Amino acid sequence: TMTGFFLAIHYTANIHLAFSSIVHITRDVPCGWIMQNLHATGASMFFICIYIHVARGLYYGSYLNKTVWLSGTALLITLMATAFFGYVLPWGQMSFWAATVITNLLTAVPYIGTSLTTWLWGGFSINDPTLTRFFALHFILPFAIISLSSIHIMLLHNEGSSNPLGT
Repeated sequence: TMTGFFLAIHYTANIHLAFSSIVHITRDVPCGWIMQNLHATGASMFFICIYIHVARGLYYGSYLNKTVWLSGTALLITLMATAFFGYVLPWGQMSFWAATVITNLLTAVPYIGTSLTTWLWGGFSINDPTLTRFFALHFILPFAIISLSSIHIMLLHNEGSSNPLGT
């Protein structure tokens, strides 16, 4: 999280300047390449830890404890959304396939699909408003992850664990 704060200081959420700002961070900012690599590698390691945690839960049958399992599922979905938004940021764009699929999924919502797409993306194309929204969401969602982790731990404390080594 701290590397994200330092990277956010130098990042520009503009489709024409986003990649240049990443180059600026890695070349001109003192230890910027370390911050960028720690941010990306730390996120990857966090995902590996989460996958190991999910595998442990599957092995010990933790999915039978519905409230704790569903809170963990919400946590995983939020984590994946954060990673998706962060992946798009350095390039200042996303693949046209991904943009088309997500836009079509949103516009398929009855009655509010078009308004939802315009509100979320800033329009039907990937422009500066979209990148600004992604930057804001990538910055805010880690705090939601911290909150959901707290809820997950509180539910686990109340419900108990299925781990034979735990209580």
